[in-house]
Amino acid sequence: MKPAEPAAIAAKGYSNPYAMGMALGAVLYLSYMLTSHGLGASGGLARWVTWGLRVVAPMQVNSHGFFAALGAGAKAPLSHWLIWEIAGVLVGGFVSGALGKRVRAEVQRGWRISAAWRLVFALLGGLLVGWGTQLSRGCTSGQALSGGAVMSVGRWAFMFAVFGGAYAVAYPLRKLWR
Repeated sequence: MKPAEPAAIAAKGYSNPYAMGMALGAVLYLSYMLTSHGLGASGGLARWVTWGLRVVAPMQVNSHGFFAALGAGAKAPLSHWLIWEIAGVLVGGFVSGALGKRVRAEVQRGWRISAAWRLVFALLGGLLVGWGTQLSRGCTSGQALSGGAVMSVGRWAFMFAVFGGAYAVAYPLRKLWR
């Protein structure tokens, strides 16, 4: 199957991928210039979890080293700029979908799997990815964009492993979608 051309993608209500890639590069550059950090989501997500844990079990936040570093004492977990990055991604994605008339509630799945099982697998996959981001010290976006941009050998090795793993499981799992 031949990949779609940028003009065909734009005709379907999506932005030109080359222009958006350059815009993302400019945002990454500005991120390093203004904050001395790259882009990523796992740090912001960890702060949301810390905030939630602080609401239901504040003593756990103060006694666990990982959470204490993110939200113990007077430091507010939701005051970090990564929280605003995640909010901007969510709002921007919704606005983009609304402008392209692509916002609707649905569960995308293959005909061999029920919507309930698709949601279970999505939750399990999300939990595994969340655990993996803590093991690898960052999410795939942070690893690829930020680490790759500064030519970190470890980040490049991580991305090769991610794509290699995806190719390894794509063929056996593809039959669930056909």
